[in-house]
Amino acid sequence: MSALPYVDEHAVIVGAGADDAWSRVRDGVERALSRRWLASYARVVRADPREAGGPRPLAEGAVFPGFRVVRVVPGRELALEGRHRFSVYSLVFRIEELSDGRSRLRAESRAAFPGVAGWVYRALVIRSGGHAAGMRRMLASFARG
Repeated sequence: MSALPYVDEHAVIVGAGADDAWSRVRDGVERALSRRWLASYARVVRADPREAGGPRPLAEGAVFPGFRVVRVVPGRELALEGRHRFSVYSLVFRIEELSDGRSRLRAESRAAFPGVAGWVYRALVIRSGGHAAGMRRMLASFARG
């Protein structure tokens, strides 16, 4: 999925080391992607996958509505991929230990939006600022713990 076009990257400083930051990301992604409305949305846009399943705690092969866990490097990286009728996308969380006992958490989004329907979807989700606002909210919640 690294061949997908770059969408954006957001970062936040976590007032904890990489191990604690990893726990926050792992647990936070589990909470965020297990929301009931996301399963409904995944059905509407015909996402793959459409339901949650697979190994827990998060490991490669775990799935959520619209996302598949494709890479887990504890304390360092969590990579998700997905697709639906308007887009093919990836979301990668990376943790970098800082010298002062804190961590930098980055979330990189990549996506392709094929066809006219994809162009419209990109305008509604990306160009509107909705995606960026959601990512900033999610990262802030991880930083708070």
